[in-house]
Amino acid sequence: MTTTLEAPREGGSTAHPPVREGEGAVARSALPVGRARTIALLSLFLASTMELLDTTIVNVALPTIESGLQASAAQLQWMVAAYPLAFAVGLITGSRLGDLWGRKRVFLGGLVGFTLMSAACGFSPNAEALVGFRALQGLAAAAMIPQVLSSLQVMYAPHERAKAMGLFTGLAGLSAVLGPVLGALLTEADLGGLGWRSIFLVNVPFGALAIAAALRWVPESVATQRPRIDARGVTVLAVGLLAVLYPLTMGRELGWPAWVYAAMAAGAVVLGLFARSQVRAESGGREPLVALSLYRGRGFGAGSAMNSLLFVAMSSYYLCQTIYLQAGLGWSVLKAGLAGVPFALTTTVFAGVGVAVLAPRIGRRVLQIGALTWAAGAVLLAVAVHGADASTSVWSFLPGFVVAGAGFGLMVSPIGVFTLADVPVDKAGSASGLFSTTGQLSGAVGVAVVGSLFFSVVDTHGSPVPVEMFRPAMEVALAVLVGLMLVAAVVARQLPAVASQPAEH
Repeated sequence: MTTTLEAPREGGSTAHPPVREGEGAVARSALPVGRARTIALLSLFLASTMELLDTTIVNVALPTIESGLQASAAQLQWMVAAYPLAFAVGLITGSRLGDLWGRKRVFLGGLVGFTLMSAACGFSPNAEALVGFRALQGLAAAAMIPQVLSSLQVMYAPHERAKAMGLFTGLAGLSAVLGPVLGALLTEADLGGLGWRSIFLVNVPFGALAIAAALRWVPESVATQRPRIDARGVTVLAVGLLAVLYPLTMGRELGWPAWVYAAMAAGAVVLGLFARSQVRAESGGREPLVALSLYRGRGFGAGSAMNSLLFVAMSSYYLCQTIYLQAGLGWSVLKAGLAGVPFALTTTVFAGVGVAVLAPRIGRRVLQIGALTWAAGAVLLAVAVHGADASTSVWSFLPGFVVAGAGFGLMVSPIGVFTLADVPVDKAGSASGLFSTTGQLSGAVGVAVVGSLFFSVVDTHGSPVPVEMFRPAMEVALAVLVGLMLVAAVVARQLPAVASQPAEH
C-alpha cells in the first residue's frame, strides 16, 4: 500500500515522496523526525489522553449525577456503557474513513466533534440527554482514535512500532486509572458551581489546544487503495451488539421479562451471521469489515482474548468500586476518588517496569504474574470489604489497592507489545484497530454484565436499599474479577514466549 505524506520538517511543513508500507524498509526521509515527530506524537497523545480519561472519569461522579439528574441505576450504567459501545461500533469505520479521506483530516474532525460533545455532556439537562451525548462523544472518538494508531504506524519504522504501541497501550491504562482521581478532584472542587459537569467541560480547553497542535504538526497520510465503507456491515454489527447489551443492562430494572432473553438470543444469531459474512468476504478475496483471519495468529488471538478480559475487569471494577465506596460506605466524592491514588501510582510504576524491564527478560510470564498479582489484590480488597463499615479508614484498603495496581500495571503496557508485535506490517493498521475495538466492546460488556450482577445483589431486599447490601455486592464483583484474572493467566500461556519484531511483509 502506498501512503502519501505531508510531514513537517524541523521548521515548517512540506510535501514528501510517497511512503511505501508493507514492502520492507520504510522511506524514512518522508517521515517527520526529531522535534517534529516528538511534537506530533505529543499532539496525538493529548487527544488520546482526553478520550481515555473519559472512559472512566465519569465513574466517580455517578452518585452525584444520580442525585443531580434523578437518574435510575440503568441510566447510570448506560452513562458508562454508551460511550465505549458507540466507540467500538464506529471504530472500524472510523479507521477506513481516515484511509479514504486523509487521517489528519478525519482526526481533526473527530477531535472537534469530541470537544463539542464534551461540552454538550457538561450542559446536559437530564439523564437521557447525558446518555445520548455520551454515545455521540463515543462516535466522535471512533473517528479520532484510529487515526492516532494509523499515524503511529506511519511515523515509526517497523522495528520501532512495538515500543510506540506499548507506550500507547500503557497510556490507555494509566489514563483509565487516573480518570476517577481527576473526576473526584473536579467534582469536589465545584469550579464555578459546575459540580460534576466540570469533568466533561475540562475537555474543551484541552481539545482546543490539541486541535491547534494537530493542525501544525500532525502529518497527513492517505491510502492509495481506496477502502470500501461497508455501511451494511456496520449496521448489522451495531444491531447485533445492541440486541445483546441493551437487554443485559435494562433486564434487571425491568424484572427480566421474556423479551429480554429473546432479544439477546436474536442478537447472538445476528452476530454469528455477521462473523460468517466476514469469513466469506475474506475467503472470497474481498476486504472484510473485520479481518477475522488475524485471530488465527497465536499472538494476536491470545492477546486479544487477554485484552478483553482485562477491559471487562477494569470497567466493571471501577463502576462497582465507585458505587460501593460512596453509597455503601458513605464516603465523599473526593475521598472515594483519592482512595484510588495508590492504585494509580503503583500502576504507573509497574507499567513501566513491566514493558521496559520484565517483558524483555521473562517474556509472557510478566502477563501471568500481572494477572495473578491483580487477583491477589482483589482477594485483599474482598477481605477489607468484608469487615468494613462507615467508620472504616482508607488505610484498610491500601494493601489491596497497591497489590491490585501492581498487577494491572504489569499487564496493561506489555499486552499490546505481545499482541501486535508479530502482525505483518501490511495488516498492522487493521490489527491495531481491531485490538482497540475488542477492548472497548469488552468494557461495555463488563459494565452491562457485572454491573447488572452488582445491582441485582444490592436490590435483593428491595427499596430503599439497606447500606449493608453494598458489601455482598462488592464481594461478588471482586470474586468475578479474581475469576477473570485466573482465566487471563491461563490464556497468557498461549502467547508467544517472547515478543518478536514485526514481520515486514
